[in-house]
Amino acid sequence: MSSKKAENKLLAVIRVRGSVRVRQSILETLKRMNLNHVNNMVLVFANKSNMGMIKKCSDFVTFGEISKETLAKLFEKKGIKAEQTAVEELVKGSKSARDLEIATPIKMKPPKHGYEGIKEHFSTGGALGYRGDAINKLITRMM
Repeated sequence: MSSKKAENKLLAVIRVRGSVRVRQSILETLKRMNLNHVNNMVLVFANKSNMGMIKKCSDFVTFGEISKETLAKLFEKKGIKAEQTAVEELVKGSKSARDLEIATPIKMKPPKHGYEGIKEHFSTGGALGYRGDAINKLITRMM
């Protein structure tokens, strides 16, 4: 995900785990990403600095590329006033959530039927770390 094309990808980052017995440096990183509570979601671009922060706290968050359809459905469900062109600009990377005056973090409900397991990574059957396009299914379960 370090190529030029990957830098324009819009990622949805969702905090999965709490803050009990967590190193101070990881808590500071989560705070800088504006993920102060469990089930909060932020939309960030896959640039070098954001990927470094995500990598540092990957044992506490799950992330992946959000689709236009899921983003439009999320904005409609949460009552965020955004036109279809604004959603396309956000996904394309020409504007950020701050430019479109979208308040972050977006507070989500716990997923229906729960997480897969908050102590294991997605690749081994859990809920943490990179999940690619499967983040859209999780976001749909959390709306």
